[in-house]
Amino acid sequence: MILPIVAYGAPVLRKMCKDIDADYPGLDKLIEDMWETMYASNGVGLAAPQINKDIRLFVMDSVQIFENLEDDELGLYPDGPGIKKVFINAHIVDLEGEEWAYNEGCLSIPKIREDVYRQETVILQYWDEQFVEHTESFNGITARVILHEYDHIDGKLFIDYIKPLRRKLLQGKLNDINKGKVKVDYKMIFPK
Repeated sequence: MILPIVAYGAPVLRKMCKDIDADYPGLDKLIEDMWETMYASNGVGLAAPQINKDIRLFVMDSVQIFENLEDDELGLYPDGPGIKKVFINAHIVDLEGEEWAYNEGCLSIPKIREDVYRQETVILQYWDEQFVEHTESFNGITARVILHEYDHIDGKLFIDYIKPLRRKLLQGKLNDINKGKVKVDYKMIFPK
């Protein structure tokens, strides 16, 4: 089932999410719905707060990013061909490497894209959908998508990383999103 995406301004997007256990009600269905919602919205990642759930769960598929790159761009990102994974109760163990800029967007903040600096590598402890624990290192585009979605479960948004002046210039667009004055081709819930 395709779920509506929560828009900028909703309190759930600023909450520190809580860990869950394997007995979380309807978890398999929720994960299935998150995949369906993410793909229907043309996203590459989706975190539980974006569908109004304050739990530490996100899904991501960086494979589709690599599928859309031109041949001459593929060499720029050593983490190809990307991954498709479910992350439950994720916690960052470490961040490594140089910070680098990439133009990010967010399903909860439609029509706004900005360059965001993030570190090259993230080491993450998480559980998969079978509740098997993993500690893994991810880099490049894959790390970036993970860090973007991870921010959601920590109550952060990509716009928090942009310079204050630039954010002030975007405030009108952010207010419009908050009020539902934005057209998108996917279902959304607006706070006002």
